[in-house]
Amino acid sequence: MATVNADDRLTRSQGFGCVGFAGVFSKTVKSPLEVVKIKAQVGTFHCKKGFMNSFLLVYQHEGLRGFWKGNLVSCLRLFPYSAVHLSTYRQIVHLHMDELGYISQWRAIFAGGLAGISAALATYPLEVVETRLIAQSCRDPVYRGVVNTLCKIYQTEGLRALYRGFSLTVLGAFPFSIGCYAVYINLDMLWGKPQFQFSPLQNFINGCIAAGVAQTLSYPFETVKRKMQAQNPRLPCCGGVDVHFTGMLDCFRQVVRNQGILTLWSGLTANMVKIVPYFGLLFTCFEMCKRVCLYRSGYIVSPLSYKLAPGVDQSMGPSEVEEVKRYLRNRSFPSQQ
Repeated sequence: MATVNADDRLTRSQGFGCVGFAGVFSKTVKSPLEVVKIKAQVGTFHCKKGFMNSFLLVYQHEGLRGFWKGNLVSCLRLFPYSAVHLSTYRQIVHLHMDELGYISQWRAIFAGGLAGISAALATYPLEVVETRLIAQSCRDPVYRGVVNTLCKIYQTEGLRALYRGFSLTVLGAFPFSIGCYAVYINLDMLWGKPQFQFSPLQNFINGCIAAGVAQTLSYPFETVKRKMQAQNPRLPCCGGVDVHFTGMLDCFRQVVRNQGILTLWSGLTANMVKIVPYFGLLFTCFEMCKRVCLYRSGYIVSPLSYKLAPGVDQSMGPSEVEEVKRYLRNRSFPSQQ
């Protein structure tokens, strides 16, 4: 649910490039935490001895590359997911705006939830591929690469396997949106001032808190979803899943009966630990890329700071600034007497 503030001084391609680079970089850095989290959700043997020992077991059995399994497909999924999410969100928000262009906070969050479901539907097969690549062992792999995994799942299990557990994405969107709403309606009381006066640091903290609360509420649905994505009788140890089930409700029942209800939150520690560095890296990388773009467009004097270029109207769009620069370059000044 990480978001970055739009800047009208960036072109659409520059904004998309900044968001893309920031997303890929932050996902790559947090990949070890994502691997440990998904292994804990699936229930592989790596997670049986606690959070810290999971890292040691992954390193012992698969080496350093085991911490970046599935990272490529995770990064590839980022671009279509972001494009579909943004397009759908804008359309839904436009439908719910009043005559003055205002939309309530609850409706905006609800629109974000619907946009997230639409984006997940478009990219869900890649999420299944990511889960399979992470659940398997690097040293004895069943799947090799993104395309090979997609083809094998389709050929051996059919198209439905690529969308196994998608209904849990829909169900998990409701507690996720409720968690976001519960946090944002109380931000005024948390900081003692209206939201339009929040500093960038306060907005960053708000995002982390909202992500933590929302993901904790929807986490059981994601845990069962990962188990459904990973389970396959043709894989070693049935995909590494710690319970064997026949469907969504049976998976919930088996987990609660055999391992206790808290098992539905397996891997939550790794998930919570990754929130702050992920958001921090996302916003930091985005701001760095934005500075470079603003410097190249002529809005600021250096990519190392936000010092505004003298004489440049910051309200002008990129095309207008470029036109002014072109005019000044081509203008012939009269020679001084």
